[in-house]
Amino acid sequence: MSGHSVDSATSRRLADLALVVVVGALVVVAAALDADTTALDYALLVVSSAALAFYRAVPLVVLAVATVSGAAYVLHAHPGSLGALSVFAAVHLASQLGHRGRAAAASGVFLGAYAITAPTVQEAVEKTGLLAGWFVCAVVTGLAGRNWQAYLRQTEQRALEAERTREEAALRRAGEERLRIARELHDSLTHSISIVKLQAGVAVHLARKRGEEVPPALLAIQEAGGEAMRELRATLEVLRTDEPTGTPALLVERARATGLAAELRVTGEECALPAPLDRAVYRIVQESLTNAARHAGPAKVRVELAYGKDDLTIRVDDDGAADPDRPPQPGHGLTGMRERVTALGGTLHTGPRAEGGFTVRAELPLRAGEAV
Repeated sequence: MSGHSVDSATSRRLADLALVVVVGALVVVAAALDADTTALDYALLVVSSAALAFYRAVPLVVLAVATVSGAAYVLHAHPGSLGALSVFAAVHLASQLGHRGRAAAASGVFLGAYAITAPTVQEAVEKTGLLAGWFVCAVVTGLAGRNWQAYLRQTEQRALEAERTREEAALRRAGEERLRIARELHDSLTHSISIVKLQAGVAVHLARKRGEEVPPALLAIQEAGGEAMRELRATLEVLRTDEPTGTPALLVERARATGLAAELRVTGEECALPAPLDRAVYRIVQESLTNAARHAGPAKVRVELAYGKDDLTIRVDDDGAADPDRPPQPGHGLTGMRERVTALGGTLHTGPRAEGGFTVRAELPLRAGEAV
């Protein structure tokens, strides 16, 4: 976004410079064709044309300078109609920026000076009549350009609003679908798993009560049933809400509690994040730590959050058993992580490290998700 703004500002400056060069070249060439042109005339023309370069910052000052210097040139040199070009441009630009009344007044001042140079009233009318029409066109086209720019801005704003509305509708539909899936899972699986776990528990209890040895398969069923219930509850919680239930620091503490050697490092100036970005950071760290716990073996894991001026870098490295010559196939976790990062306009790199272990590196713009 910042790069786009710089490019736009540069384009505007180049356009302003091109306007000054073109107008200045035309009026100076026209003046050079007149043998009576003096150094003062050239100076007035240069001042009148060069002032146009600053019309965006001080349009009224530019209009006044162009009008006064243009009128002085007309009164001194008695040129043709092309000598009015710089004043004509200043009038048009001032009108385009919303100063049509002052632009019309400046046109009247210049036309009055131009008419004075005529020896007779008839010649004054003939000289200024056509030129007056051009100045009227300058005011009108400037106003039309301003209205057109306002229309384009309004259209762009409506398009952004429509896009935001579509995103909100998509998020709402996604939330409704998650709730539907959660209900389906709850209705279809929770009851059956609960019965399996309960029956296994009763069988274990009765065997122990009778003093019999509990079959290992029965104990395995009981343990698997409990684990399945815990996993299902966690899955249902994720489906019911996508909001994080903690912070990356809390995730690292939980990982340590399970025996994973994990550490967290935060660099840069930490700041509040938009909700979608905060969710993404939490899920990326959560998924990375989960993968390290499952696949890295007895490894050390380092989580790093680096806050930059415009972006946030999340890096999770482990020194586990991943082999660069045999990269793992991305599962649902890494695929979902990539989808999150891409949706926020970021980049993601995952894979084995050259020195061994696995790395996850995500770069996210800090303004990601503000419009959601």
